[in-house]
Amino acid sequence: MISTAFALTAVILTILAVTAFGLFAARGRVRSVEDYISARDSAGPGTLTATIIASMMGVWILFSPAEAGAAFGGLPAILGYAIGSAIPLLLFIPVGTRIRAIVPAGHSLTEFAYARFGTGMYLFVLVVSVFYMFIFLAAEMTGIAGALSLITGIPRWQTALLVGGFALIYTAYGGLVASIVTDTVQTLVLLPLLAVGFGGAVFALGGAGEIHAAAIAADATLLDPTFGPGLKFGVYVAFAILGANLLNQGMWQRVYAADGGSSLRWGFGVAAVTVVPMILLAGLFGIVATALGLTESGGASIAFFLVVESAFPDWVTLTVVVLAVLLVMSSADTMFNAIASVITADLARLLDRPTQRTLWVGSRVLTGTVGIGSIVIGSQGYSVLELFLTADLLAAALFVPFLAGLYSERLSGAGAVVSGLAGFAVGVTYFPLLRGPIGSIPELGPLLPAPAFLSAFVGATVASTGGTILTIALWDADIDLSSVDRDIRSLDEPMADGGRNGEENK
Repeated sequence: MISTAFALTAVILTILAVTAFGLFAARGRVRSVEDYISARDSAGPGTLTATIIASMMGVWILFSPAEAGAAFGGLPAILGYAIGSAIPLLLFIPVGTRIRAIVPAGHSLTEFAYARFGTGMYLFVLVVSVFYMFIFLAAEMTGIAGALSLITGIPRWQTALLVGGFALIYTAYGGLVASIVTDTVQTLVLLPLLAVGFGGAVFALGGAGEIHAAAIAADATLLDPTFGPGLKFGVYVAFAILGANLLNQGMWQRVYAADGGSSLRWGFGVAAVTVVPMILLAGLFGIVATALGLTESGGASIAFFLVVESAFPDWVTLTVVVLAVLLVMSSADTMFNAIASVITADLARLLDRPTQRTLWVGSRVLTGTVGIGSIVIGSQGYSVLELFLTADLLAAALFVPFLAGLYSERLSGAGAVVSGLAGFAVGVTYFPLLRGPIGSIPELGPLLPAPAFLSAFVGATVASTGGTILTIALWDADIDLSSVDRDIRSLDEPMADGGRNGEENK
Protein backbone atom coordinates (compact mmCIF):
# COMPACT_ATOMS: atom_id res chain seq x y z
CA MET A 1 0.00 0.00 0.00
CA ILE A 2 1.15 3.52 -0.79
CA SER A 3 2.28 5.52 2.24
CA THR A 4 -0.71 7.38 3.66
CA ALA A 5 1.33 10.50 4.44
CA PHE A 6 2.87 10.59 0.96
CA ALA A 7 -0.49 9.99 -0.74
CA LEU A 8 -2.20 12.65 1.37
CA THR A 9 0.49 15.16 0.44
CA ALA A 10 0.06 14.38 -3.26
CA VAL A 11 -3.72 14.71 -3.00
CA ILE A 12 -3.50 18.04 -1.15
CA LEU A 13 -1.05 19.44 -3.72
CA THR A 14 -3.35 18.32 -6.54
CA ILE A 15 -6.37 19.92 -4.89
CA LEU A 16 -4.50 23.18 -4.32
CA ALA A 17 -3.32 23.22 -7.95
CA VAL A 18 -6.86 22.68 -9.29
CA THR A 19 -8.21 25.36 -6.97
CA ALA A 20 -5.56 27.86 -8.05
CA PHE A 21 -6.20 27.04 -11.71
CA GLY A 22 -9.95 27.54 -11.31
CA LEU A 23 -9.47 30.86 -9.52
CA PHE A 24 -6.99 32.10 -12.11
CA ALA A 25 -9.13 31.00 -15.07
CA ALA A 26 -12.13 32.96 -13.81
CA ARG A 27 -10.25 36.11 -12.90
CA GLY A 28 -11.64 39.12 -14.78
CA ARG A 29 -14.27 37.04 -16.60
CA VAL A 30 -17.13 37.16 -14.08
CA ARG A 31 -18.65 40.61 -14.37
CA SER A 32 -22.20 39.87 -13.24
CA VAL A 33 -24.43 37.22 -11.71
CA GLU A 34 -25.50 36.43 -15.30
CA ASP A 35 -21.90 35.50 -16.17
CA TYR A 36 -21.58 33.58 -12.95
CA ILE A 37 -24.51 31.20 -13.43
CA SER A 38 -24.94 30.93 -17.21
CA ALA A 39 -21.77 32.01 -19.09
CA ARG A 40 -24.30 32.68 -21.83
CA ASP A 41 -23.22 32.30 -25.47
CA SER A 42 -19.57 31.88 -24.50
CA ALA A 43 -18.68 28.29 -25.48
CA GLY A 44 -17.73 27.27 -29.00
CA PRO A 45 -18.10 23.69 -30.31
CA GLY A 46 -14.82 22.35 -28.93
CA THR A 47 -15.18 23.88 -25.49
CA LEU A 48 -18.84 22.86 -25.28
CA THR A 49 -18.01 19.27 -26.22
CA ALA A 50 -15.35 19.06 -23.53
CA THR A 51 -17.50 20.58 -20.80
CA ILE A 52 -20.48 18.33 -21.65
CA ILE A 53 -18.34 15.19 -21.53
CA ALA A 54 -16.75 16.21 -18.26
CA SER A 55 -20.01 17.34 -16.69
CA MET A 56 -21.87 14.17 -17.55
CA MET A 57 -19.04 11.77 -16.81
CA GLY A 58 -17.24 12.93 -13.70
CA VAL A 59 -15.26 10.57 -11.53
CA TRP A 60 -18.28 8.23 -11.31
CA ILE A 61 -17.18 6.82 -14.67
CA LEU A 62 -14.33 5.15 -12.78
CA PHE A 63 -16.84 3.55 -10.39
CA SER A 64 -20.38 2.95 -11.66
CA PRO A 65 -19.72 1.27 -15.06
CA ALA A 66 -17.12 -1.01 -13.48
CA GLU A 67 -19.56 -1.84 -10.68
CA ALA A 68 -22.23 -2.57 -13.30
CA GLY A 69 -19.90 -4.95 -15.12
CA ALA A 70 -18.77 -6.67 -11.94
CA ALA A 71 -22.05 -6.99 -10.04
CA PHE A 72 -25.03 -6.20 -12.29
CA GLY A 73 -24.68 -8.33 -15.40
CA GLY A 74 -21.31 -8.18 -17.14
CA LEU A 75 -20.98 -7.07 -20.78
CA PRO A 76 -24.68 -6.38 -21.57
CA ALA A 77 -24.96 -4.25 -18.43
CA ILE A 78 -22.00 -2.15 -19.58
CA LEU A 79 -23.43 -1.83 -23.10
CA GLY A 80 -26.73 -0.63 -21.67
CA TYR A 81 -24.91 1.88 -19.50
CA ALA A 82 -22.97 3.21 -22.51
CA ILE A 83 -25.94 3.50 -24.85
CA GLY A 84 -28.15 4.89 -22.09
CA SER A 85 -25.61 7.63 -21.43
CA ALA A 86 -25.52 8.68 -25.08
CA ILE A 87 -29.30 8.89 -25.60
CA PRO A 88 -30.00 11.95 -23.41
CA LEU A 89 -27.13 13.85 -25.04
CA LEU A 90 -28.64 13.21 -28.46
CA LEU A 91 -32.07 14.28 -27.20
CA PHE A 92 -30.60 17.52 -25.89
CA ILE A 93 -29.97 18.60 -29.49
CA PRO A 94 -33.68 19.16 -30.28
CA VAL A 95 -34.65 19.79 -26.66
CA GLY A 96 -31.84 22.30 -26.14
CA THR A 97 -32.80 24.14 -29.32
CA ARG A 98 -36.38 24.28 -28.06
CA ILE A 99 -35.28 25.52 -24.62
CA ARG A 100 -33.33 28.40 -26.15
CA ALA A 101 -36.34 29.30 -28.33
CA ILE A 102 -38.99 29.21 -25.58
CA VAL A 103 -36.99 30.78 -22.74
CA PRO A 104 -34.05 32.60 -24.39
CA ALA A 105 -33.27 34.60 -21.24
CA GLY A 106 -33.63 31.61 -18.90
CA HIS A 107 -31.14 30.28 -16.39
CA SER A 108 -32.54 27.12 -14.80
CA LEU A 109 -35.04 24.32 -15.27
CA THR A 110 -36.88 25.35 -12.08
CA GLU A 111 -37.26 28.85 -13.46
CA PHE A 112 -38.92 27.36 -16.55
CA ALA A 113 -41.08 25.04 -14.42
CA TYR A 114 -42.48 27.99 -12.49
CA ALA A 115 -43.10 30.13 -15.56
CA ARG A 116 -44.70 27.29 -17.55
CA PHE A 117 -46.56 25.23 -14.91
CA GLY A 118 -46.91 27.28 -11.74
CA THR A 119 -46.04 26.64 -8.11
CA GLY A 120 -46.95 22.93 -7.79
CA MET A 121 -44.80 21.65 -10.63
CA TYR A 122 -42.07 24.12 -9.71
CA LEU A 123 -41.79 22.63 -6.22
CA PHE A 124 -41.83 19.10 -7.64
CA VAL A 125 -39.04 19.89 -10.11
CA LEU A 126 -37.06 21.79 -7.47
CA VAL A 127 -37.09 18.86 -5.05
CA VAL A 128 -36.20 16.28 -7.70
CA SER A 129 -33.48 18.39 -9.33
CA VAL A 130 -31.73 19.44 -6.12
CA PHE A 131 -32.03 15.93 -4.68
CA TYR A 132 -30.45 14.48 -7.82
CA MET A 133 -27.60 16.98 -7.71
CA PHE A 134 -27.11 16.29 -4.01
CA ILE A 135 -26.94 12.54 -4.65
CA PHE A 136 -24.57 13.10 -7.57
CA LEU A 137 -22.24 15.00 -5.27
CA ALA A 138 -22.55 12.40 -2.52
CA ALA A 139 -21.82 9.60 -4.99
CA GLU A 140 -18.74 11.40 -6.29
CA MET A 141 -17.46 11.90 -2.74
CA THR A 142 -18.28 8.29 -1.87
CA GLY A 143 -16.35 6.96 -4.84
CA ILE A 144 -13.16 8.94 -4.42
CA ALA A 145 -13.17 8.55 -0.63
CA GLY A 146 -13.53 4.78 -0.95
CA ALA A 147 -10.79 4.49 -3.56
CA LEU A 148 -8.30 6.53 -1.57
CA SER A 149 -9.17 4.69 1.63
CA LEU A 150 -8.43 1.34 -0.03
CA ILE A 151 -5.27 2.30 -1.88
CA THR A 152 -3.65 4.84 0.43
CA GLY A 153 -5.36 4.47 3.82
CA ILE A 154 -6.53 8.10 3.86
CA PRO A 155 -9.68 8.29 6.03
CA ARG A 156 -12.85 8.77 4.01
CA TRP A 157 -13.88 11.92 5.82
CA GLN A 158 -10.57 13.64 5.05
CA THR A 159 -10.83 12.96 1.33
CA ALA A 160 -14.47 14.07 1.14
CA LEU A 161 -13.76 17.23 3.14
CA LEU A 162 -10.69 18.24 1.12
CA VAL A 163 -12.20 17.58 -2.30
CA GLY A 164 -15.61 19.05 -1.55
CA GLY A 165 -14.33 22.00 0.43
CA PHE A 166 -11.83 23.27 -2.12
CA ALA A 167 -14.21 22.68 -5.05
CA LEU A 168 -16.65 24.92 -3.22
CA ILE A 169 -13.99 27.61 -2.87
CA TYR A 170 -13.17 28.11 -6.53
CA THR A 171 -16.77 27.52 -7.62
CA ALA A 172 -17.92 30.27 -5.27
CA TYR A 173 -15.40 32.58 -6.91
CA GLY A 174 -15.57 31.71 -10.60
CA GLY A 175 -18.97 30.09 -11.12
CA LEU A 176 -19.72 28.41 -14.44
CA VAL A 177 -16.73 30.13 -16.08
CA ALA A 178 -14.32 28.28 -13.79
CA SER A 179 -16.27 25.04 -14.18
CA ILE A 180 -16.11 25.10 -17.99
CA VAL A 181 -12.36 25.73 -17.99
CA THR A 182 -11.63 22.93 -15.51
CA ASP A 183 -13.97 20.65 -17.46
CA THR A 184 -11.79 21.03 -20.53
CA VAL A 185 -8.76 19.88 -18.55
CA GLN A 186 -10.78 17.02 -17.08
CA THR A 187 -11.74 15.72 -20.51
CA LEU A 188 -8.15 15.88 -21.74
CA VAL A 189 -7.16 13.85 -18.67
CA LEU A 190 -10.00 11.33 -18.74
CA LEU A 191 -9.74 10.12 -22.33
CA PRO A 192 -6.07 9.01 -22.23
CA LEU A 193 -6.48 7.75 -18.64
CA LEU A 194 -9.10 5.22 -19.69
CA ALA A 195 -7.40 4.13 -22.91
CA VAL A 196 -3.85 3.86 -21.57
CA GLY A 197 -4.98 2.54 -18.20
CA PHE A 198 -7.00 -0.31 -19.63
CA GLY A 199 -4.42 -1.19 -22.28
CA GLY A 200 -1.62 -1.14 -19.72
CA ALA A 201 -3.64 -3.22 -17.25
CA VAL A 202 -4.42 -5.87 -19.85
CA PHE A 203 -0.73 -6.09 -20.81
CA ALA A 204 0.45 -6.21 -17.19
CA LEU A 205 -2.04 -8.94 -16.29
CA GLY A 206 -0.93 -11.29 -19.04
CA GLY A 207 -2.82 -10.18 -22.12
CA ALA A 208 -6.38 -10.26 -23.37
CA GLY A 209 -6.38 -14.03 -23.92
CA GLU A 210 -5.47 -14.83 -20.34
CA ILE A 211 -8.02 -12.38 -18.94
CA HIS A 212 -10.71 -13.77 -21.25
CA ALA A 213 -9.96 -17.30 -20.07
CA ALA A 214 -10.07 -16.17 -16.44
CA ALA A 215 -13.41 -14.44 -16.98
CA ILE A 216 -14.92 -17.54 -18.60
CA ALA A 217 -13.62 -19.70 -15.77
CA ALA A 218 -14.89 -17.34 -13.08
CA ASP A 219 -18.32 -16.67 -14.63
CA ALA A 220 -19.08 -17.26 -18.30
CA THR A 221 -22.07 -14.91 -18.17
CA LEU A 222 -19.74 -11.93 -17.72
CA LEU A 223 -19.01 -11.92 -21.46
CA ASP A 224 -22.37 -13.22 -22.68
CA PRO A 225 -24.15 -10.38 -24.56
CA THR A 226 -27.47 -12.20 -24.16
CA PHE A 227 -27.26 -12.66 -20.37
CA GLY A 228 -30.76 -11.87 -19.07
CA PRO A 229 -29.98 -9.96 -15.85
CA GLY A 230 -27.39 -7.87 -17.70
CA LEU A 231 -29.87 -7.01 -20.45
CA LYS A 232 -32.48 -6.02 -17.87
CA PHE A 233 -29.95 -3.82 -16.11
CA GLY A 234 -29.02 -2.21 -19.42
CA VAL A 235 -32.64 -1.34 -20.15
CA TYR A 236 -33.53 0.12 -16.77
CA VAL A 237 -30.29 2.03 -16.37
CA ALA A 238 -30.96 3.64 -19.76
CA PHE A 239 -34.33 4.88 -18.45
CA ALA A 240 -32.66 6.04 -15.24
CA ILE A 241 -29.90 8.00 -16.99
CA LEU A 242 -32.33 9.49 -19.50
CA GLY A 243 -34.58 11.03 -16.88
CA ALA A 244 -31.74 12.15 -14.64
CA ASN A 245 -29.81 13.98 -17.33
CA LEU A 246 -32.81 15.69 -18.89
CA LEU A 247 -33.49 17.11 -15.42
CA ASN A 248 -29.83 17.90 -14.78
CA GLN A 249 -29.36 21.63 -14.27
CA GLY A 250 -25.72 21.27 -15.30
CA MET A 251 -26.89 20.25 -18.79
CA TRP A 252 -29.38 23.14 -18.96
CA GLN A 253 -26.56 25.56 -18.13
CA ARG A 254 -24.51 24.25 -21.01
CA VAL A 255 -27.44 24.65 -23.40
CA TYR A 256 -27.32 28.38 -22.63
CA ALA A 257 -23.51 28.47 -22.62
CA ALA A 258 -23.37 27.37 -26.30
CA ASP A 259 -22.56 30.31 -28.56
CA GLY A 260 -25.18 29.25 -31.12
CA GLY A 261 -27.26 26.43 -32.55
CA SER A 262 -24.36 24.97 -34.51
CA SER A 263 -22.17 24.71 -31.40
CA LEU A 264 -25.05 23.18 -29.46
CA ARG A 265 -25.59 20.46 -32.06
CA TRP A 266 -21.89 19.77 -32.43
CA GLY A 267 -21.16 19.76 -28.70
CA PHE A 268 -23.95 17.42 -27.66
CA GLY A 269 -23.60 15.22 -30.77
CA VAL A 270 -19.85 14.64 -30.45
CA ALA A 271 -20.19 14.13 -26.69
CA ALA A 272 -22.86 11.44 -27.28
CA VAL A 273 -20.52 9.55 -29.63
CA THR A 274 -17.53 9.94 -27.31
CA VAL A 275 -19.10 8.71 -24.07
CA VAL A 276 -19.94 5.27 -25.50
CA PRO A 277 -16.36 3.95 -25.80
CA MET A 278 -15.41 5.74 -22.58
CA ILE A 279 -18.04 3.86 -20.57
CA LEU A 280 -17.27 0.58 -22.33
CA LEU A 281 -13.61 0.86 -21.36
CA ALA A 282 -14.44 1.84 -17.78
CA GLY A 283 -16.93 -1.00 -17.45
CA LEU A 284 -14.48 -3.62 -18.67
CA PHE A 285 -12.38 -2.95 -15.56
CA GLY A 286 -15.26 -4.45 -13.57
CA ILE A 287 -15.22 -7.64 -15.64
CA VAL A 288 -11.45 -7.91 -15.25
CA ALA A 289 -11.72 -7.37 -11.48
CA THR A 290 -14.35 -10.09 -11.15
CA ALA A 291 -12.42 -12.50 -13.37
CA LEU A 292 -9.36 -12.12 -11.16
CA GLY A 293 -11.34 -12.42 -7.92
CA LEU A 294 -10.41 -8.91 -6.81
CA THR A 295 -13.95 -7.78 -5.93
CA GLU A 296 -14.33 -10.48 -3.27
CA SER A 297 -12.28 -8.44 -0.81
CA GLY A 298 -12.49 -4.87 -2.14
CA GLY A 299 -16.04 -4.57 -3.41
CA ALA A 300 -17.47 -3.91 -6.88
CA SER A 301 -17.74 -0.14 -6.42
CA ILE A 302 -13.98 0.29 -6.62
CA ALA A 303 -13.26 -2.40 -9.21
CA PHE A 304 -11.37 0.07 -11.43
CA PHE A 305 -8.87 0.85 -8.69
CA LEU A 306 -8.58 -2.79 -7.64
CA VAL A 307 -7.39 -3.65 -11.14
CA VAL A 308 -5.03 -0.68 -11.25
CA GLU A 309 -3.55 -1.59 -7.88
CA SER A 310 -3.11 -5.20 -8.95
CA ALA A 311 -1.57 -4.44 -12.35
CA PHE A 312 0.73 -1.49 -11.74
CA PRO A 313 3.49 -0.42 -9.34
CA ASP A 314 2.64 2.00 -6.55
CA TRP A 315 3.79 5.13 -8.38
CA VAL A 316 1.42 4.43 -11.29
CA THR A 317 -1.42 3.72 -8.89
CA LEU A 318 -0.76 7.01 -7.12
CA THR A 319 -0.78 8.82 -10.47
CA VAL A 320 -4.19 7.34 -11.26
CA VAL A 321 -5.47 8.39 -7.84
CA VAL A 322 -4.26 11.95 -8.42
CA LEU A 323 -5.96 12.01 -11.81
CA ALA A 324 -9.16 10.72 -10.18
CA VAL A 325 -9.00 13.63 -7.73
CA LEU A 326 -8.83 15.97 -10.72
CA LEU A 327 -11.94 14.35 -12.13
CA VAL A 328 -13.99 14.47 -8.97
CA MET A 329 -13.18 18.12 -8.35
CA SER A 330 -14.22 19.13 -11.83
CA SER A 331 -17.49 17.19 -11.74
CA ALA A 332 -18.19 18.40 -8.20
CA ASP A 333 -17.78 22.02 -9.28
CA THR A 334 -20.35 21.39 -12.03
CA MET A 335 -22.93 20.30 -9.47
CA PHE A 336 -22.06 23.07 -7.02
CA ASN A 337 -22.50 25.65 -9.74
CA ALA A 338 -25.70 24.01 -10.98
CA ILE A 339 -27.19 24.20 -7.49
CA ALA A 340 -26.04 27.81 -7.14
CA SER A 341 -27.68 28.72 -10.45
CA VAL A 342 -31.02 27.21 -9.41
CA ILE A 343 -30.92 29.03 -6.08
CA THR A 344 -29.82 32.34 -7.61
CA ALA A 345 -32.53 32.31 -10.28
CA ASP A 346 -35.17 31.49 -7.68
CA LEU A 347 -33.96 34.16 -5.28
CA ALA A 348 -34.08 36.73 -8.09
CA ARG A 349 -37.74 35.83 -8.64
CA LEU A 350 -38.79 35.56 -5.00
CA LEU A 351 -37.13 38.72 -3.66
CA ASP A 352 -38.22 42.24 -4.49
CA ARG A 353 -35.39 43.86 -6.45
CA PRO A 354 -32.58 41.87 -4.83
CA THR A 355 -29.10 43.31 -4.86
CA GLN A 356 -26.17 41.52 -6.42
CA ARG A 357 -24.78 40.97 -2.94
CA THR A 358 -28.02 39.37 -1.74
CA LEU A 359 -28.00 36.93 -4.65
CA TRP A 360 -24.30 36.22 -4.17
CA VAL A 361 -24.48 35.53 -0.42
CA GLY A 362 -27.79 33.70 -0.48
CA SER A 363 -26.84 31.27 -3.22
CA ARG A 364 -23.46 30.45 -1.68
CA VAL A 365 -24.81 29.86 1.80
CA LEU A 366 -27.46 27.45 0.51
CA THR A 367 -25.06 25.77 -1.92
CA GLY A 368 -22.54 25.35 0.87
CA THR A 369 -25.20 23.70 3.01
CA VAL A 370 -25.97 21.17 0.28
CA GLY A 371 -22.23 20.64 -0.23
CA ILE A 372 -21.62 19.91 3.45
CA GLY A 373 -24.44 17.37 3.42
CA SER A 374 -22.98 15.61 0.38
CA ILE A 375 -19.54 15.51 2.04
CA VAL A 376 -21.05 13.85 5.14
CA ILE A 377 -22.93 11.25 3.06
CA GLY A 378 -19.89 10.70 0.86
CA SER A 379 -17.75 9.72 3.82
CA GLN A 380 -20.07 6.84 4.80
CA GLY A 381 -19.08 4.34 2.10
CA TYR A 382 -22.42 3.59 0.41
CA SER A 383 -22.66 1.98 -3.04
CA VAL A 384 -22.07 4.63 -5.72
CA LEU A 385 -24.44 2.94 -8.16
CA GLU A 386 -27.22 2.51 -5.60
CA LEU A 387 -26.98 6.19 -4.67
CA PHE A 388 -27.47 7.15 -8.31
CA LEU A 389 -30.36 4.75 -8.84
CA THR A 390 -32.27 6.20 -5.89
CA ALA A 391 -32.09 9.72 -7.32
CA ASP A 392 -32.73 8.52 -10.87
CA LEU A 393 -36.10 7.02 -9.92
CA LEU A 394 -37.53 10.44 -9.14
CA ALA A 395 -36.30 11.85 -12.43
CA ALA A 396 -37.69 8.89 -14.41
CA ALA A 397 -41.16 9.70 -13.10
CA LEU A 398 -40.99 13.41 -13.87
CA PHE A 399 -39.04 14.12 -17.03
CA VAL A 400 -41.79 13.30 -19.57
CA PRO A 401 -44.47 15.71 -18.25
CA PHE A 402 -41.78 18.31 -17.64
CA LEU A 403 -40.43 18.21 -21.19
CA ALA A 404 -43.95 18.00 -22.62
CA GLY A 405 -44.42 21.53 -21.33
CA LEU A 406 -41.87 22.72 -23.90
CA TYR A 407 -44.03 21.50 -26.76
CA SER A 408 -47.69 21.26 -25.71
CA GLU A 409 -49.88 24.24 -24.84
CA ARG A 410 -52.63 21.91 -23.59
CA LEU A 411 -50.76 20.44 -20.62
CA SER A 412 -51.67 22.16 -17.35
CA GLY A 413 -49.53 22.44 -14.23
CA ALA A 414 -51.92 20.20 -12.29
CA GLY A 415 -51.86 17.62 -15.09
CA ALA A 416 -48.05 17.58 -15.08
CA VAL A 417 -47.92 17.14 -11.30
CA VAL A 418 -50.49 14.32 -11.30
CA SER A 419 -48.67 12.55 -14.15
CA GLY A 420 -45.34 12.81 -12.29
CA LEU A 421 -46.86 11.55 -9.04
CA ALA A 422 -48.46 8.61 -10.86
CA GLY A 423 -45.07 7.65 -12.27
CA PHE A 424 -43.43 8.03 -8.88
CA ALA A 425 -46.07 5.84 -7.19
CA VAL A 426 -45.54 3.04 -9.71
CA GLY A 427 -41.77 3.32 -9.45
CA VAL A 428 -41.66 3.23 -5.66
CA THR A 429 -43.96 0.19 -5.63
CA TYR A 430 -41.33 -1.88 -7.45
CA PHE A 431 -38.11 -0.16 -6.36
CA PRO A 432 -35.91 -2.68 -4.47
CA LEU A 433 -33.87 -0.12 -2.53
CA LEU A 434 -37.00 1.30 -0.88
CA ARG A 435 -38.65 -2.06 -0.30
CA GLY A 436 -37.43 -2.29 3.32
CA PRO A 437 -39.13 0.82 4.78
CA ILE A 438 -42.25 0.50 2.61
CA GLY A 439 -42.63 -3.25 3.09
CA SER A 440 -42.45 -2.85 6.86
CA ILE A 441 -45.89 -1.17 6.86
CA PRO A 442 -48.19 -4.04 7.94
CA GLU A 443 -51.19 -3.02 5.82
CA LEU A 444 -49.10 -2.31 2.71
CA GLY A 445 -46.24 -4.82 2.68
CA PRO A 446 -48.24 -7.94 1.64
CA LEU A 447 -49.86 -6.07 -1.25
CA LEU A 448 -46.63 -5.03 -2.94
CA PRO A 449 -45.48 -6.80 -6.12
CA ALA A 450 -42.08 -8.45 -6.43
CA PRO A 451 -39.33 -5.80 -6.40
CA ALA A 452 -37.48 -5.22 -9.67
CA PHE A 453 -35.43 -2.30 -10.96
CA LEU A 454 -36.66 -2.86 -14.51
CA SER A 455 -40.32 -2.66 -13.48
CA ALA A 456 -39.59 0.36 -11.29
CA PHE A 457 -37.90 2.52 -13.95
CA VAL A 458 -39.89 1.45 -16.98
CA GLY A 459 -43.11 1.55 -14.96
CA ALA A 460 -42.39 5.05 -13.64
CA THR A 461 -41.67 6.37 -17.14
CA VAL A 462 -44.62 4.63 -18.79
CA ALA A 463 -47.07 5.70 -16.07
CA SER A 464 -46.03 9.35 -16.22
CA THR A 465 -46.07 9.28 -20.02
CA GLY A 466 -49.56 7.79 -20.05
CA GLY A 467 -50.76 10.36 -17.55
CA THR A 468 -49.29 13.17 -19.65
CA ILE A 469 -50.97 11.95 -22.84
CA LEU A 470 -54.28 11.51 -21.04
CA THR A 471 -54.31 14.97 -19.48
CA ILE A 472 -53.36 16.61 -22.77
CA ALA A 473 -56.19 14.76 -24.52
CA LEU A 474 -58.86 15.51 -21.91
CA TRP A 475 -58.01 19.08 -20.87
CA ASP A 476 -56.72 22.14 -22.70
CA ALA A 477 -54.74 24.50 -20.49
CA ASP A 478 -54.45 26.96 -23.40
CA ILE A 479 -50.94 28.08 -22.46
CA ASP A 480 -49.22 30.59 -24.73
CA LEU A 481 -45.70 29.20 -25.02
CA SER A 482 -44.50 32.37 -26.72
CA SER A 483 -45.07 34.31 -23.51
CA VAL A 484 -43.57 31.84 -21.00
CA ASP A 485 -40.41 33.91 -20.61
CA ARG A 486 -42.14 37.26 -20.07
CA ASP A 487 -41.31 37.31 -16.34
CA ILE A 488 -37.78 35.91 -16.69
CA ARG A 489 -35.23 38.69 -16.49
CA SER A 490 -31.54 38.96 -17.07
CA LEU A 491 -29.22 39.07 -14.07
CA ASP A 492 -26.54 41.09 -15.79
CA GLU A 493 -25.97 44.00 -13.44
CA PRO A 494 -22.24 44.60 -13.06
CA MET A 495 -20.44 42.83 -10.25
CA ALA A 496 -16.81 42.87 -9.27
CA ASP A 497 -14.37 40.16 -10.28
CA GLY A 498 -15.04 36.68 -8.99
CA GLY A 499 -18.42 37.21 -7.43
CA ARG A 500 -17.97 40.21 -5.13
CA ASN A 501 -20.87 42.56 -5.43
CA GLY A 502 -20.49 45.68 -7.45
CA GLU A 503 -22.77 48.65 -7.32
CA GLU A 504 -26.00 47.53 -5.70
CA ASN A 505 -29.49 48.09 -7.00
CA LYS A 506 -30.97 51.44 -6.18
